[in-house]
Formats: sequence, structure tokens, C-alpha cells
Amino acid sequence: MAPKSRSYQISATPVTVVGHLLFIALTTLVLVWLLKFREGFALESSNKSKIFNLHPFLMVVGFILMAGEGIMAYKAIPDRRDMKVQRSVHLTLQTIALGCGIFGIVVIFKFQNEANIPDMYTLHSWLGMSAVCLFGLQYLLGFFSYVFPGAESYARAAYRPWHTFGGMVIFLLAIGTAEMGLLQKFLFLGLLREQEALIVNFIGLLLFLFAVAVGLAVVLPSYY
Repeated sequence: MAPKSRSYQISATPVTVVGHLLFIALTTLVLVWLLKFREGFALESSNKSKIFNLHPFLMVVGFILMAGEGIMAYKAIPDRRDMKVQRSVHLTLQTIALGCGIFGIVVIFKFQNEANIPDMYTLHSWLGMSAVCLFGLQYLLGFFSYVFPGAESYARAAYRPWHTFGGMVIFLLAIGTAEMGLLQKFLFLGLLREQEALIVNFIGLLLFLFAVAVGLAVVLPSYY
């Protein structure tokens, strides 16, 4: 019997390329939104909105997009041997994501304290804090399982599917939280200018597509 054709199968490679393009598009849109329509960034300013603007930038670009790129690293980077390059890139990007996530939380607390706004009073804030804390826990478990010397190979193999599953759950939680944050911004600001509203809506749409690209990259095989 002739072998079955594999022409119907899709490689993860083109999906990761789409993911990289979405990364660029989202970063550009977030910067245009915050710099052109929201007056830019500042860690110290009498204009408290500039302090707030660091939060969506850090959480979307620094936390979500970097984490997504880190997840796709295993499919985007050819490494036939021992995956050391993939693992190093994955760890580096996830470290950046965790740092940006923590800094993003610090910034929003700073903004709310200086603007006399109560802390942790919306579902968005609860889910966001949960996402960053779970990401930190996932990072520590992954570090001691795969980076820290001494972990047994059988324990690494047994934990791998749970690490992958947990990473995707946390990533999707972060995506949902970001979408909720964009909607919350609409409600707090009232009716935005038409052009600004269009940009914010596109950010939300592209975040969803980025989540789809990352999810597909995880489940699809790699052909190098």
C-alpha cells in the first residue's frame, strides 16, 4: 500500500512567521495609540495619564507579545540536536516578559495611588494580577525543571506536557485580560475619537489573531 500523503499537513513555520508579523503590527499600533492619542509615557509627571500609559505598553508589548514569542521559539528556531538554542531564547524572552509584567503591575499601582483611585476593584485587575502571579510560578517551576542543574530527565519529561498546558492557559488568560482592559478603557474614557477607536479595536482584533497564531504554533509540527 502506498504511504499516505502528508500534503494536507501544515508546518508551524508559516504560522510563526504570521505571529512575528502580528507582533510588529501590534507594537506599532500600541505605540501610535499611546504616543499620538494618549500623550506618551512618563514615570514621573503631573499628567497622570502619562504614567498610566506605561501600563498597557508594558503589559501588551512587554508581557503578552514577548511571552507569545517565547512560546513560539521552539517552533520558530531550527535546532535539530538538543534544543539548547531554543531553550535559551525561550528563557530570555520569558524573563523579559516576567520583568515587564511585574513592572506593569508596579506602574498601575503607582498611577492609582497618585490619582487617588482604589486598587484592585475591577475584574480586569484581578485577572491581570492572577496572570502575572501564575506566570511567575510557571517561570520558577520551568527554571528548576529545565535550567537548574540536578533535575532528573524522567521528571523533566513528565512535567513537559503540564508546562506546555499551563503556559498556554496563562497566555490565554493574559490575552483575555488585555481585551477586557481595552474595553474598560473605552468605558472610562467615554466615546473616543473615531480614528483612536479604530486603532484600539484593531489592537483587540490583532491580539486575538496573535493568540490563534501562538496556539497553532504549539500544536502544529515543525519541518526543518
